[in-house]
Amino acid sequence: MFAFSLAALLSAGLVAGAANAQSSVRIDPAKGGLGWLTRPYQQRYVPPINLVNSSRFESLIRAGNLYLTAQDVIALALENNIDIEVQRYGPLLSRELLRRAESGSLLRNVGQPVAAGPTSVNLTGVSVNTNGAPLGSGGAGVSAGGGIITQLGPNLLSFDPTIFAFANFQHATSPQSLTALTGTNALISDTRTFQIQYTQNWSTGLTATLTYASTHNHLNSNSYNLNPFQNGDIDLVVTQNLLNGFGRAVNGRNIRVQKNNMKATDLQFKQQVITTVTAALNLYWDLVSFNQDLKARQEEVATADQLLKNNQDQVRIGTLAEIEVTRAQSQLYAARQDLVISQTNLLQQETVLKNALSRTGIATSDLADVHIIPLDVITIPANDDLLPVNDLVADALKNRLEVEQARINLDSNQLNLVGIKNSLKPTLQVFAELTNNGLSGVGNLPGFSGGYGLMLEQIFTRDFPNYSAGLSLNIPLRNRAAQADYATSVIELRQNELNFQKQLNQVRVDVQNAVIGMQQARARYDAAVQARNLSQQTFDADRKKYDLGAGTPYQVTQDQRDLASAQSSEAEAMANYTHARIALDQALGRTLEVNHISMGEALSGHVSAVSSVPPQDVKQ
Repeated sequence: MFAFSLAALLSAGLVAGAANAQSSVRIDPAKGGLGWLTRPYQQRYVPPINLVNSSRFESLIRAGNLYLTAQDVIALALENNIDIEVQRYGPLLSRELLRRAESGSLLRNVGQPVAAGPTSVNLTGVSVNTNGAPLGSGGAGVSAGGGIITQLGPNLLSFDPTIFAFANFQHATSPQSLTALTGTNALISDTRTFQIQYTQNWSTGLTATLTYASTHNHLNSNSYNLNPFQNGDIDLVVTQNLLNGFGRAVNGRNIRVQKNNMKATDLQFKQQVITTVTAALNLYWDLVSFNQDLKARQEEVATADQLLKNNQDQVRIGTLAEIEVTRAQSQLYAARQDLVISQTNLLQQETVLKNALSRTGIATSDLADVHIIPLDVITIPANDDLLPVNDLVADALKNRLEVEQARINLDSNQLNLVGIKNSLKPTLQVFAELTNNGLSGVGNLPGFSGGYGLMLEQIFTRDFPNYSAGLSLNIPLRNRAAQADYATSVIELRQNELNFQKQLNQVRVDVQNAVIGMQQARARYDAAVQARNLSQQTFDADRKKYDLGAGTPYQVTQDQRDLASAQSSEAEAMANYTHARIALDQALGRTLEVNHISMGEALSGHVSAVSSVPPQDVKQ
């Protein structure tokens, strides 16, 4: 688990601006013209995406070549990979959804799935083990719905207080059928109505509404003791849910779920880093093996070319049949074909790797034209020193992010179930209302003759109070929808619990297969080394016999092809071992630890580690 909240770091601006590559991943606060009064109604600014690569590339390029170590590849991926950049927005999105949930609104599903990294162009003989790869296809946590925002259970209360203001100015002329009451056959009234209302909800299910209203009336009738006159009131209504919609666990469930989702989003960002770094390392070590294969093919061509020249010399002096020249030419062309294939794989692999390490891929000519020169060589340790499988499984269950994410989502499902269960209950509300009235105007009515101030005085001294209280009970007689929703949600929860157990089982399988993969990669490498040594010895012996006139060109040709094939197989076996080692680290959940990756640096997009130093004899 993180020791810090990624969303908190981003929102606080602690890492925004740490590097130019990361400065665009932030949300700037709103700036209203009247400060706090207008700020809630102003949009907040999200900068455009940044497609500028980090300056690390410049320090690694010499004379048209990009010199890389494995640590350089990791650093460049953390700083420039687009998949990681996409996930950097995840904590910010999660934080915004928490703000939405705290207002009492429904949750939205805005998460991006973890993107699988690129694969090598040619994986013949190279085993890419996906143990520990992220499971699932979308989102980081539990939401109320997909594209359609909906939710089961009692309706959520809005926790953002609201103010409602109303003003109405009316002039009305009404013909009268009984003039004795009004003293006129056309009653004309000028009315001014003002109302302001404040509403607040609480997570317990309590709602309070305070309303002030006043009306000023002026009529063309002498029948009124007060004319013009104004009347007004202050009204307070309090309602409390007692069954359906009662309690913080019900009304605040989305807030708790979203806090879980924030943890899941942090884990998802971490998972994306692991996935991207794993893919980048696999690409790099495959590139190393392709370079080794290219050297073997170049040696094969050089040997075949030398053999052709030797055969041509011997044919000229009459010590060798002319058909041997044809055989040597055939071997040379076959070797050249193998060399072209190897060169093609190498160039395409460079393209895939550069695309994974750059924000703009190979769109810029500076990066498109450079060749990657790996500075590392594949080294196979004498032994693997693997712990017992049970111990490795125990470590994986503690470290695998998918397991922790699944636990969080199960907890969120339980929180949602509280609300769905609550919807089974009838609706019972208690309410109370208190109203203070006032009346004043121009006339001869004792106690009411006065202006607007007299009306306010009557209201606040409670001269004319109204009181009411009661309860409201709504009982659905069959309640089939609520029962079906609850049973369906429980069944889904049980399915998720089974899937969680399935995931635990898969972790054990992943670790077991990763260990087997390591063992088989070791065995394959040892066999490939032995085969290459024997092929080398055979070729050297037959070549010596040929130089002494005791061997045949055909046998030397076959030996050379076998040696090149053995060298290629050894390179593939070494690459296979690196893949097996990387897959084991991923299956055990220790990729970040093994590669010394700081999540703070991954989030900021700026790696403090110094780039490797290209060879000194290479000039700019």
